[in-house]
Amino acid sequence: MASEKERQLAYRLAIGLLILGVLSYAAFSAVAPDPPARIMLKNLAGKVLFDHEIHVSVAGYGMDCIDCHHTDPDGHLMPDLCGECHKEEDEVKEGKTYIKRVDAFHQQCEDCHKDFDRDIGPIKEDDRCRWCHVM
Repeated sequence: MASEKERQLAYRLAIGLLILGVLSYAAFSAVAPDPPARIMLKNLAGKVLFDHEIHVSVAGYGMDCIDCHHTDPDGHLMPDLCGECHKEEDEVKEGKTYIKRVDAFHQQCEDCHKDFDRDIGPIKEDDRCRWCHVM
């Protein structure tokens, strides 16, 4: 049977290792990739998990950022969030018409999958919604 000193030593060692583990985790946490590997899009029809990495990687679709994201007049990608321009309803700003966000997403994704004749994604009428809205 362990003596009281051995038991206290074991407790102190366990607590010390726990503290060391927590500090190491906090100090050396992983950095999120840029661009993110996956993006969770929240909406009323069900969450959409968009696999960004498969769309841009050479092993996947090999798309360029500009294939989906808009640019400003200087060629810089913008905006950070689609909802900055594409609101819940169609809107005219500075003489330009912005379609609502839900239509922008649907049009962008469906048209791209149809244009590239991909046999995957939201192209079949009978399973359009559930292909993406899975959560």
